[in-house]
Amino acid sequence: MTPPGTAADRDRDTSGRARNARPRDALGRPLPRGAQGEPVLAEDVSPTPAWAVATAQDLLDSGRPFHAHEVLEAAWKAAPEPERDLWQGLAQLAVGLTHARRGNARGAITLLRRGSSRLDGYAGTSPHGIDVDGVLVRAGELASELERAGIAELQPDDLRIQLSAFPRKRA
Repeated sequence: MTPPGTAADRDRDTSGRARNARPRDALGRPLPRGAQGEPVLAEDVSPTPAWAVATAQDLLDSGRPFHAHEVLEAAWKAAPEPERDLWQGLAQLAVGLTHARRGNARGAITLLRRGSSRLDGYAGTSPHGIDVDGVLVRAGELASELERAGIAELQPDDLRIQLSAFPRKRA
């Protein structure tokens, strides 16, 4: 019998890369095999920017930043070179929010700052309707608040970022 955590115990894709096929909860934490988890984004998805922004915002609004990160990461991988830092920065901000919602203030601050630094080159622009300046301000506010007061002072609803200057109207 192979001990848990060894190479033979890990899920692998056809090229031998480690993959975790276990279901995930709303914050991306692995659940036991066979448990009902959150829907998973297909690995071969190549989202349009409009779909990625709208879907990521819906996921952020519903308190699922880990899954927003997956959408933004897919957009990053599909993006042309001049936009890769934009999408990677947004994905890192979503990971920062994930860390915050999991109670990891240090990880949240690190990823919020790292994501912001990737977005700095887009300041003053609104690619694909993304309010880069607003996103940068909010990410900075969250990182500063976490540094100042810690995670206990923030409520889940405080841990949100609005990607567009013009929020979509819900039906």
